[in-house]
Amino acid sequence: MKNLFKSKLRKAAVLLFVILTIGVSGYMLLSGDSFINSLYMTVITMSTVGFSEVHPLNPAEKVFTIFLILTSITVFGYALSSFTEYIVSGQLFQQLKLKKVQKKIEKLEGHTIVCGYGRNGKQAMLKLKNYNQQVVVIERDKDNISTLDTEGIINVEGDATIDETLIKAGIEKASNLITALPSDADNLFVVLTAKQLNKNCRIISRASSDSSFGKLKIAGADNVIMPDKLGGAHMASLVVTPDLLEFVDRLAFEGESIANLEEVAINDLPVKYINKTILDLDLRRQTGCTVIGLKTSLGDYIINPESTAIMEKNTSLIVLGRPEQILKLRKLF
Repeated sequence: MKNLFKSKLRKAAVLLFVILTIGVSGYMLLSGDSFINSLYMTVITMSTVGFSEVHPLNPAEKVFTIFLILTSITVFGYALSSFTEYIVSGQLFQQLKLKKVQKKIEKLEGHTIVCGYGRNGKQAMLKLKNYNQQVVVIERDKDNISTLDTEGIINVEGDATIDETLIKAGIEKASNLITALPSDADNLFVVLTAKQLNKNCRIISRASSDSSFGKLKIAGADNVIMPDKLGGAHMASLVVTPDLLEFVDRLAFEGESIANLEEVAINDLPVKYINKTILDLDLRRQTGCTVIGLKTSLGDYIINPESTAIMEKNTSLIVLGRPEQILKLRKLF
């Protein structure tokens, strides 16, 4: 439909240009006038504004003028009809909206792209929104697009498996990508495409079957989540260790203001703390928080690290604390 309207507008513009060319050429041939005089005569004839002619018209010029007026009225009518139809259909406002959204996306850097606004996509979006993360959602469903527009969430309508769609969403400058499409094959395509367009982008993919897990990892996904398996394990844990699981659930991230866990990147700390020990950081005294984990530069996790552990570059600390202690930590560092 959009291409049909664009085709009509292009056709109207071409017809107007053709009539203008015929008018100028006709007056130059019939009266021997200059280009400027012929253009003037053509414009006042096409627009029917009623200004005086540059000279009295001979019979041939009068006949040509009548032809030009009738033709111009027909073409103007077609152009006006096409443009009115374009406005009434909402295509004009849609194009203006797309340009506005694209400008916003072009300004983003280090944002997260969420592919698919289904059940898992919505949950991921809610969590990211709670943390005030910059997010762009790629979605095909018209109803979901309307919901995203209503909630003021930046979105791109299209197929996430296509390169152009990911580029529109700013994949080249994105830091993270979450693909939560219902089809494992589609998620695989997204992972492959995204990894080619941005090798440094961290990719998290949804998977439905065990056979897709390995394929997605080989394709370049940094993390592969299987919601069904996680849900079953969660329910079983409620039977085996209900109190422990409830406690862990309460540590979950709800938002920037009520978080109990925080990841502290050593690279973001003042230079004086790099290559120092956890004891030198003195988090417990300064903020009340406790270091419960250390992620090494190789991606390994050390649970409850020693206070003498060295905080090297490209490592991270996992910190536990009450919400007010986490806020104090953020303010301090």
